[in-house]
This record gives sequence, structure tokens and C-alpha cells, in this order.
Amino acid sequence: MRPFTETISLAEARARLDAVPVGITRVASAPLAMLPGRVLAEDVVAASNVPPFARAMMDGYAVRADDTTGASAGTPRDLVLVGRVFTGEVLAREVGSGECVEIATGAPLPSGASAVVMVEDTAPSATPGQVAIHTAVAGGQHVARAGADIAAGSVVLRAGDVLLPARVGALAALGLGEARVFERPRVAVVSTGNEVVAPGATLAPGQIHDVNRFTVSAIVEAHGGEAVPFDVAGDTLEALDAAMTSALACDVVVFSGGSSVGDRDLLLDALRARGRVVFHGIATRPGKPTAFGLVGDTPVFGMPGNPTSCLTNAYVLLVPFLRRVARLPAHSPRVVSAPLARRVTSGVGRTQFYTVRLVGGRAEPAFKASGDITSMAHADGFVEIPAEVGVLEAGEDVDVVLF
Repeated sequence: MRPFTETISLAEARARLDAVPVGITRVASAPLAMLPGRVLAEDVVAASNVPPFARAMMDGYAVRADDTTGASAGTPRDLVLVGRVFTGEVLAREVGSGECVEIATGAPLPSGASAVVMVEDTAPSATPGQVAIHTAVAGGQHVARAGADIAAGSVVLRAGDVLLPARVGALAALGLGEARVFERPRVAVVSTGNEVVAPGATLAPGQIHDVNRFTVSAIVEAHGGEAVPFDVAGDTLEALDAAMTSALACDVVVFSGGSSVGDRDLLLDALRARGRVVFHGIATRPGKPTAFGLVGDTPVFGMPGNPTSCLTNAYVLLVPFLRRVARLPAHSPRVVSAPLARRVTSGVGRTQFYTVRLVGGRAEPAFKASGDITSMAHADGFVEIPAEVGVLEAGEDVDVVLF
């Protein structure tokens, strides 16, 4: 056994991670359908107006505004109906003085017209072929001018903007079929351990199925990365070194297992042989045997092998780090307050992440053990218990960070 030589606080671990300069630099073009959630790599400047023409904002009649002066329900103005125009059509003639054109919402405003009278403010005239206008309108009323949404030459989106659905819609409105975005960082996900085998395989005595490959990959995909899963690496320096060689082709490397202090926990040896260890050991429960280092400029995480420990520190440490690499904004998980259903104790001197499920408006403890994935699978979130707190009493309000 090789005990931890240094165990740092969670705050110190976060500070050391924050001090590592990161940010993906590779850029590629992606089609509109692949843009949601991506990060724009360059400003988008409008080459044309949106809409490209003035259009009606209401169903009604396109008119010359001056022709409606003084119109009211008691003293309507009769205008000659000279045509109708729908969306996707352009009226071939101009609207002259004393004339009107029936128009649908979104249809191009005919030449000569300056406003639209809502159909609710009109009635059939006593004179065939005419429309009685019951209200006066001003120039531009109920009309969206050309460029009202986006003006040609304006900066529509900025480099660094996350492409939310409405922003993808703005690109579509400009007629763009693709955009330049930062590539998603490729994250190598490597489980280790002689006892670990892929799900679907028959377990031999002493073996367990690989959980961490799939939980970590899901975290990576949810927070801007592209998970690159590898085969399980055995508990030898040769196997770990071979896995490291392949994994370093990615932007970030995440190992699970082999980061503790047993004779076969050799990940730190493989890491030191190629780079440097930034920290090893955090005063948290679960997740104490977590390591982080650099091989050249490539970040390497060594997560605990226990599934709950691994996934907890993926949420707490990997997510904020990966989002910086991907140039995404800081993660803001939803937090709800609820009274604790039962008394919970915690070891003073370490930060504990205690999983709970929300039942009837209360936070019911769900944590079993760091090796039990149902400690999280049967939970809705976790309570972060500060290192200086030893007890949370039943009924005490706690903040639950939802998964």
C-alpha cells in the first residue's frame, strides 16, 4: 500500500483545475441540423434584410394611409377593392389612390400601399366591389418593414455564442445552411481493472461489469464533449501505458480506477512517467482517490473506480473543466430547497456529497456506498455538506443540486 502523500481540499482542487489554461481552438463548419448546443467560432454578419420585403402583420386590407384619414365606424371611407395577395405572392400592380388590396398576414405589402387595416375594422360596402374602412391608420401601421427583424450589415451573432434553438433559427432566417463552430473536445474514457468487463459479457468469478465507461461518456456528451470510449485497460504498467499512448490523441483523458493506493493502483505511475501530477487525493466523500495531471498540455483525470465516486466527481470536477475546454458557459444546475427527512452525519474535515431523492417535498437520504451505483440511480440529486459540518438534523432545510 502507498498512502496519499497529500490530500487537498475541494476548493484547492477546483482552484488548481481553474488555473489550467484550456479552450478548444479547432474550428469546423457544421450544417444547421447539427448546430444546437455548439459554440459559434466567428461573428455572423447579415448579408441581407430579414424580412427581405415589407409585409403585413395582420389579415386585412393594404391601403394608402392618407385614404383612411377621418374614417370611423360612423363615417366609413369606401375604397375600391382591386385585388388580393397571399404569402408567397407579389401583386403585379400598384395600389392607387382610393384603392385597397385584400392581404394575408405575412404577405408582401403591395407597391403604393403604406399601411394595413385589420379586417376587424372593415365591412362590406353598400357599393359593390368596395370595402368600408371603419378606422384611420398611420403610415407603417400593421406593417413589418424590410429589415425589421435583421438589418443587412448588422452583427446577428457573436463568436462564443452558444447556438440555442432561437439562434439557429436566426441563421436559418439569413438563409445560411451552415456555420463555423468550435469542434467538440474529444474526451478519451478509459476504465481500468482486471476485474472489469464490458456489459453483455458473461461474468467470470470475481468480475464486474464496466459502469464508469458509460456514466462518464454520458456526462461528456451532455456537456459539450465527444466521448471516445476505449477498451478496459488491465492493472499493469504496460497496459496502462499503452492505453495512455492511444488516449493522448484526444483533448482530455479520463481514466477510472487505478488511482487509489493499492499495489495495483498504478495509474499515477503511468502518469508520472509521461507528465506531472497536479493533485492526488481530495478531502471529499465519495471521491477521495481522484487525481489530475498533465501530459504536455493534455489534461488527464484519474477518477476513482467505485461507480458513485467516479460519477460524483465527474459532476463536481469534470463537468466545469470540460465546459471550459468546450468554451461553454459555466454549468448552472437546478437547485431546490427541501427539509431533510432523516438525520445525516458527515466526517468533519471533508466535503461530502450526499445523494437524496425528493419524496413528498422532503429530501430522503439515498446514499448507500461509493461502490453502489444505485446511490445515484435512485436519487434526484445531492446535498453538498461542507467540510466543517458534522451533522445535518432531520427537518433541516438543505439545498439539493439536481442531476
